[in-house]
Amino acid sequence: MDYKKVRTDTKAVTRNKNDFYNQTGNIYETVVILSKRANQISLEMKHELDKKLAEFASPNDNLEEVFENREQIEIAKYYEQLPKATLISTHEFLNEQIYYRKPELEAEKDSVN
Repeated sequence: MDYKKVRTDTKAVTRNKNDFYNQTGNIYETVVILSKRANQISLEMKHELDKKLAEFASPNDNLEEVFENREQIEIAKYYEQLPKATLISTHEFLNEQIYYRKPELEAEKDSVN
């Protein structure tokens, strides 16, 4: 999913807790799902940001020379304005866009059959 196209709040919003355990039946499982998805999103964002900023890295590091690159600043501002990974994962979960499974239940079903 392209997190840049996600239209969600950029600030925390009070939500109904019942919405969070309608899908899983357990609020704690929902928290685990949300945290794992938020971690995936943040790693994706970090990897992409590192890749973009690597273009500006100079081969020789000199402490005396500090370059202020306008493009670098614009990229940083853009990523700062994106919604946080936790807000994106919450949005995805509430819109049923996250796939998750419970391996324990699948193992039980297989052992019964």
